[in-house]
Amino acid sequence: DLIAAHPVDPERVYIAGFSAGAAMAAVLAATYPDVFAGVAVHSGLAYRAADNVGSAFAAMHNAPPAAPVSRPVPIIVFHGDADPTVDSSNATAVFDQFCPRTRPRSVTRGNAGRGFTRVSVGDHRSVGELWTVHGAGHAWSGGVAGGSYTDPAGPDASAELVRFFAQHRLSS
Repeated sequence: DLIAAHPVDPERVYIAGFSAGAAMAAVLAATYPDVFAGVAVHSGLAYRAADNVGSAFAAMHNAPPAAPVSRPVPIIVFHGDADPTVDSSNATAVFDQFCPRTRPRSVTRGNAGRGFTRVSVGDHRSVGELWTVHGAGHAWSGGVAGGSYTDPAGPDASAELVRFFAQHRLSS
């Protein structure tokens, strides 16, 4: 509806979410790969990790195995390894769901306010990135101070999402 109502490039439609919104972003990217050129999942669950409230709470504390999606879209995942709400095992589950372990991976470590480990899949441009933010809880990494569920310490997830999305078009 938005593409039809506004001057939007249909090859540059992306979806991002945090927590429950991140789980919804994974669902939409998995079920509508023909619409989204990329997906960002920050502190969320994998597609089909739960099918009711009880299994959702269980998944939040220990990610169940996630089957690969049939048509993965490029994905960037952020998660704090000290998240008491959604265990960081969920980040690995959603990343593996969109980037099967059969693809070569590279690992980068750095510090951008907080230390991080970034796993990348892809050659000249990544089709998947998993950012583990060390010491971060259940909060948007690099978010504005004083915001709800934000951690201004960094790295800046918003800037990284924009950088990642800029590499991808639906046709590619």
